Formats: sequence, structure tokens, C-alpha cells
Amino acid sequence: MPTDAVEVLDLLDDFSVEMTGKDVAGLVEVGGLLPTGTRVNVTYLGNEDVRMRLEAAREAERLGFRPVAHISARRLATPAALEEYLVGLRGVGGGVGEEVFVVGGDPTTPQGPYPDALSVIRSGLLQEHGVRSVGITGYPEGHPSIPDHALWGALADKYFELQAQELAGSIITQFAFDAHAVLGWVQQVRECGIDLPVRVGVPGPAGVRRLLGFAARFGVGTSASIARKYGLSLTNLMGTAGPDRFLRALAEGYDPAVHGALKVHFYTFGGLRASAEWIIRFQEEGRR
Repeated sequence: MPTDAVEVLDLLDDFSVEMTGKDVAGLVEVGGLLPTGTRVNVTYLGNEDVRMRLEAAREAERLGFRPVAHISARRLATPAALEEYLVGLRGVGGGVGEEVFVVGGDPTTPQGPYPDALSVIRSGLLQEHGVRSVGITGYPEGHPSIPDHALWGALADKYFELQAQELAGSIITQFAFDAHAVLGWVQQVRECGIDLPVRVGVPGPAGVRRLLGFAARFGVGTSASIARKYGLSLTNLMGTAGPDRFLRALAEGYDPAVHGALKVHFYTFGGLRASAEWIIRFQEEGRR
């Protein structure tokens, strides 16, 4: 087996995947494909409600996965709305609600008292309702509407707040197509003294047009050279692409002594089943 394949398999150990509140049927389909205990992040989108999110978390727990609920700060209308969700998560049982992922969210104007993830963490409500670990966001290629200095400041503020409150934490990055840029960003994170485990966001296999659409929406760099290296064909938008080249490049440049703990998080743009089948196939090919 090639050395890089072994490193990629190590990187894929304990991967996580993402689902929306509407993906329950898709999750049931992959119930026998993903390893027991896989982290399944449940999104907090504007077209979902609390019932849908809780049902997704409940189904993930029932199937033997580890649900990690997202909390979108700017979508919370009141502290009571946050408490309602946290109580609902704990009511699922099985330790659900002890680990959450807090993000600012899409609305430009906050719908309530929480303008960002830091304000949710500082509220004290997470700890009051049994949260023990908080995931936060990272942006290796920046954010289309937030300056880099503000992103770095927010990351540091959240890290030190988690430490002050004695909460465990982790970072999940926005997806990217440039493995070199991701590793450079992670190195900067470590040089800033931030030692949280990092999950590198990776798009699951999906149509090229769809991937480029998400890239444009989230401000991900898609220069022609990077697109080719990733496996995107800008002349064949009807094709599909998986993250195999990206993961091999990430494994090739990954140095635990420099980058610390690094795992992979799959954004399932092409659907849960497509991502699950791709992961299994890629792992099997790597073991041959």
C-alpha cells in the first residue's frame, strides 16, 4: 500500500458528516454504511424548525451515531429559544446535547440577542444545560463579508472563552479546494497558541456545477489551477467530483508536529448516501 494512502486512512479515522433536519430518510439509508459512533452534525437552517432538528438528532442517536447539534446564534430570537432547544436535545437521551457546534449563522441582522457564536458561549446557558464540548468555525480561505483580522480575532476570543469556562472544544473549517491553503491556515492557528482539534471541511462527492455554486456562496477560492488540482472540470460542469485528490494532498503535507490533531468533516452536498458510499469505497481502495 502506498505511504500516502496509509496517511489518508489515518486522516479519515473518526471522520464526521453533516445532515440537515430534512435528511432523516437519507440518514436511515446509510445507517448500515457509516461506522457506529460516527459524529453526525445536525444543521440549524432557516427552513427547519426545532421539531425537525430534534427528530434528526433522535434518529441519529437511534441508529448508533453521535449527533452534534448546530446552534445558529443570529437565528435565536430569545434566550428562551436557546434553552428550549438545549432542553430538547438532552431529552433525546444517550448524551445528546453534551456536544454542540455554535456558529454565527447566515442572517445579516440578528433575530435576537445573540450577534455571534461568542455571545452564545458567554451566555452561560450551554453549561447550565449540560453542554461539555463546543465546536467553533474556522475559515482557511477567509469569509466573503468578514475581514481576515476580524476572523482571527473572533477565533481567538472563542478559544479563550472556552478555556475560561473549562469547556472542551474543536474547530470545523469551511470547506476548501486548496489543501496547501488549509494546512497553512492550520499552522497559523497553532502558532497563535490555539491547540483545539481541527476537522477540515471537505465537500462530499457532488456535481461540479453544484460544488462551484456552494464555493461562490461561501467565498471559497476556485481559480482554474486550484479547480484542476481538486478534480473540478470547468469545461464539463455536468460532471461530478470527489475529494480524493484533496485528501491525498492534505495527507502528503500533514505534519502532526506542526498541525496538531487533524480529522475530516464531510459536507454532504451530493447527499448522505453518495458521501457514505464514496468514503467506504475510498477506504477499501486504500487498504488494498
